[in-house]
Amino acid sequence: MTDPVRGLNHLCDARYFGWGYNTKVGSLSLDAEEQGVSGNDQKARVEQLLALGDVKLGGVRPWDISVHDERFYPIVLSHGSVGLGESYVDGWWDCGQLDEMFSRMFRADAEQAMRSRWERTAAYLRATLLNLQNRVRSIRNVRRHYDLGNDLYLDMLDRRLVYSCGDWERAETLDEAQEAKLDFACRKIGLLPRQKILDIGCGWGSFAKFASEKYGAVVVGITLSEEQAEYGRQKCADLPVEIRLQDYREVNEQFDHIVSLGMFEHVGYKNYRNYMRVVRRCLREGGRFFLESIGTNYSRHATDPWIDKYIFPGSMLPSIKQLGKATEGIFIAEELHNWGPYYDRTLMVWFRNFQEHWNHLEAKYGPRFYRMWKYYLLLSAGLFRSRAIQDWEILLTPCGL
Repeated sequence: MTDPVRGLNHLCDARYFGWGYNTKVGSLSLDAEEQGVSGNDQKARVEQLLALGDVKLGGVRPWDISVHDERFYPIVLSHGSVGLGESYVDGWWDCGQLDEMFSRMFRADAEQAMRSRWERTAAYLRATLLNLQNRVRSIRNVRRHYDLGNDLYLDMLDRRLVYSCGDWERAETLDEAQEAKLDFACRKIGLLPRQKILDIGCGWGSFAKFASEKYGAVVVGITLSEEQAEYGRQKCADLPVEIRLQDYREVNEQFDHIVSLGMFEHVGYKNYRNYMRVVRRCLREGGRFFLESIGTNYSRHATDPWIDKYIFPGSMLPSIKQLGKATEGIFIAEELHNWGPYYDRTLMVWFRNFQEHWNHLEAKYGPRFYRMWKYYLLLSAGLFRSRAIQDWEILLTPCGL
């Protein structure tokens, strides 16, 4: 049987709709190479796009771009975000400071102009016609990223393996920032000894171990990643912690409080409301729900196509409007903190750790993976720095504090 997702990708390819790149930024109109644009014109149009963010081709500033292969120009104009990312991984262009280049481009909204129409349409159709985060696809999506290998994350993250934003208010190191973040979550839910906590998307057991050791909590953590579950079980073996391979939709028991740190980005807009219903079903009266999620400034139904293809398949960032709709009549929003600038700093430390430990990882992952992972981390840092995306720490209750 043909995979319907692949079928939609095929259907929405520009060659089948006969679409080129035809969007406007100010007075700038862009078309794909299929419409007969010459090589010189393609280069000029890319230069105009980059100039929106004060980025130059062949410039000497750290955020300027050096092009090594002339195929870069048509691929960016015809394939947008995917073309930009794939051509970087292929070594067709370089930039001394990718994070700053992306920050400038996002602040100028130039990145939107680089997305081809077929790319946007394909993403929209897939997201609206299919549930890309149903139970079967969620398993596949999670394991594509989180089961790459624990060695990668051990070298990149802090000592507790927290794969979300750190709290840098008073911290000087990544370890301090992540411990402060875990403590922040525990304090916000008013965690007391022997209380039973559900951790949705528990990762490698970082919150579960911290809450049990520091606060005396009994924790159930759920994940769809086999690598995370195995590691978390070993790490928490001597604690009142249970790590399960389980979808959040399958949980049907009561907890004093619930936390979810950086998992909501994998839920998908079609499932936001049901997710909140599940959390409410599992939360005892008087309980609190602490939710951390990356968010976007506009409601969307699909993620960046390159991120979806290579990094986080099936991921989606909610907006405040979408979160409000999902929680309406179910939860009261008690607090919301925006740690977007903290995530920029967290990502830059992750990248430095990844770069410093690359000699341990190179034989297993190879040079193309290095360029892909570098692109992902620095693209993400640039997004937060430009304030195109945010990181929300939200405290929710069913009936008030």
